[in-house]
Amino acid sequence: MFRDVSSCNTYNYGDALYWDSRYIQEAGGAFDWYQRYSSLRPFVRRYVPTSSRVLMVGCGNALMSEDMVKDGYEDIMNIDISSVAIEMMGRKYEFVPQLKYMQMDVRDMSFFPDESFDSVMDKGTLDSLMCGTDAPISASRMLGEVSRLLKPGGTYMLITYGDPSARMPHLNRPTYGWNIFLYNLQTNAVLPLHAMGCQTQW
Repeated sequence: MFRDVSSCNTYNYGDALYWDSRYIQEAGGAFDWYQRYSSLRPFVRRYVPTSSRVLMVGCGNALMSEDMVKDGYEDIMNIDISSVAIEMMGRKYEFVPQLKYMQMDVRDMSFFPDESFDSVMDKGTLDSLMCGTDAPISASRMLGEVSRLLKPGGTYMLITYGDPSARMPHLNRPTYGWNIFLYNLQTNAVLPLHAMGCQTQW
């Protein structure tokens, strides 16, 4: 399994320094990769109950979690490799108890015990790792951690511009035991956007 360049336009996406620099330049702005929550809502609400404990990986400075709270979600832990993004978002949502922020690398989430979350949301984070030179190793480490953190019956929701044929070998491993479902999302982008749900066994 090699690095997937089908949706890459830079090789710096797996580097914390790249993201720190980017968020400093954006100076408090917000940016949602791929789609806003309103476009993804039917898919999210179908597989992630509002009572779920949600882990948002690679949260950046996106409004996704804020929009989910407005839609009734009660407990969202947001992590990102960039300390700049986490500090900024932590200040912004200091008085929103449903949102928590922590600097963390998705390849090592050992801070959390096994089976900590009902759902893990990923809007572009695996895609970012797949643009790096150590993509197969990074993807394996990240997905191994996602699998460890999901409760029985939990769902890993991947929003990706990657070709499903390039993502499936990473997701469809017997050790995860995931039931995988694929949706094609309608967008105006040149590349097709996919939603891939990976559900653990009860």
